[in-house]
Parts: sequence; structure tokens; C-alpha cells
Amino acid sequence: MPIKLPSFRARRDSYPPDLWTKCPQCGDMLFNKQLEKADRICPTCGHHFRLSAEARLEMLLDKDTFRERDAGLQSVDPLGFVDQKPYPERVATAQAQTGLRDAAVRGTGAIEGQAVSICVMDFGFMGGSMGAVVGEKVARAAEDATEERIPLVVVSASGGARMQEGTLALMQLAKTVAVLERVRAARVPFISIMSDPTTGGVFASYAVLGDVNLAEPNALIGFAGARVAAGTIAQELPEGFQRSEFLFEHGFVDRVVQRRELRGEIAALLRFMRVPSVGLQQAAPASFNPIGAFLSSVAGGNGGDRG
Repeated sequence: MPIKLPSFRARRDSYPPDLWTKCPQCGDMLFNKQLEKADRICPTCGHHFRLSAEARLEMLLDKDTFRERDAGLQSVDPLGFVDQKPYPERVATAQAQTGLRDAAVRGTGAIEGQAVSICVMDFGFMGGSMGAVVGEKVARAAEDATEERIPLVVVSASGGARMQEGTLALMQLAKTVAVLERVRAARVPFISIMSDPTTGGVFASYAVLGDVNLAEPNALIGFAGARVAAGTIAQELPEGFQRSEFLFEHGFVDRVVQRRELRGEIAALLRFMRVPSVGLQQAAPASFNPIGAFLSSVAGGNGGDRG
């Protein structure tokens, strides 16, 4: 006689699907609560996971010093853009997922007592893409830094310009570069921090124009994708040529800084990069590069000759 086996119900998972995260570098499974406590750095290999804008501001700024500006700015749909879904629906979904109005948050705060104008990007909002709102916030942060005579700090995390806004998004490249030229002319320090990823139009504009360019470890930094770049020049490119360590070795990035050390690094730079008084006419001698001198002093001579 046939043996009748007992029926079994499919086993249900007893834990939420987002309880663990797999490290893309070493493959370890990381408990999310512990990962958050570790500043989203893998305890095994040191891989730096992406940070939200809120977490980034909390990590960099003195407690209770951040004052947001232009919180109400929000993207519109100038082109009536539709791909798999209308652009306004994509924006609404991103807003619900992140709690942000757009991919950048800006305002003022303090880093070890030094007032700064700061703008931070969030990759979780449509890949940190730069549309009119992001470009406007970067520009206004730079304008406030110039007017209030305080240093400018921008943290980039972006896949590039936002295609749903077309030419209006591409215009932000020129706008941000123009306002940063005014910051430079006013001799107000600008520190740019590139996190993973910093690519496309953001890379091609304000992200690489800092008086000092810092990067997190193993951050993807570059304009086009690796295959596109290799195909364009018809050459095989080195392994990891778009990672922060490679760029540092070739003089494009001034320092690669661990996440937990970023705040102290920026504070040290700000103490060194004094904002000159309004109307100061006499510049430092041409033979002296204060930024290069500082970087050489802390990096054993690897600071380069950036101005």
C-alpha cells in the first residue's frame, strides 16, 4: 500500500527581509542594527556603505547646530517626462522612501565650533541625481558662504544629472561652476567631499573644484562608466581606475579619509584655511601654497601642489 506522508507547510521566515545586509566587498552578512552603530562601515573589510543625508549631517556637524535652509524647494515637471511612469510619480515615491523633498539638503552648522555653509547629497533619492533643485541648493549654499564669510562644505553622492529634467538639469553644471568661481574670487574656502558614487554631471562640475578634494575609501569617482570610457579611447584601462585610491595616487584627489576621521580632518583644514577679512588686498606670496603645505604636513609630503 502507498505510504501517505504528512503534509508540510512552507516555512515562513521569522525575521524581516531587511534584517541583514551582505557586504559587497567581503561577502559577510552584517546585522543592520550593528552596521548602523558602526557608521555603516563593514567591521571585517572596512567597506563604506552609503549614508543618508541625515546621517551624514549628524556625523559631520556639532550637535544641534544644523539649521536647514530652502527645505521647501521641490522639483516640478517642466518636460512632462514619462518613461515607465510619469516623473512626478517617481519624485513622490522617492520622497516617501527617504523623507526628503529632493536629493540634497543644505543649511548652516558648525564643525568643532567653526561655522560652515554645508550641502549634502543623498543617493537614496533617485540616485542622488542633480536636477534644478539640487543645483539651486548647491548654488545657494555657495552664495551664503560668500556673503556670510564662512567656509563651504559639499558632500557629493550622485549618479549625475537628472535625465527627467533634460537641459534644465545640464544647466546646473554651468550654474554651480559659475557660483564657485565667485567663492574662489572672494577667497572663501571650499572643501569638497566625494563619497560613493560621485559620477556624471556632478563629477564634471562642482565635486572636483574644491580647494581641497577629499574622498572616502573605495568610492566610485568618474564621469562615464568604465566600459564607456574604455570604448571611447579604445584602450584597456587599469583595474580600479575610477576608485578614490587610484585617483589619489595620480594626484586627482588630495586625501582619502576614513569616514570616522572626516570630521576631524575637515576641522583641521578649517583651522588652517582662515577666511580673510573683507577688503583684504595683500595675498600670500606666490611661492607659498598654504593648502599644499598643510596636506604635506599631515600626509608626509603627499599633498601635491594644489592651490
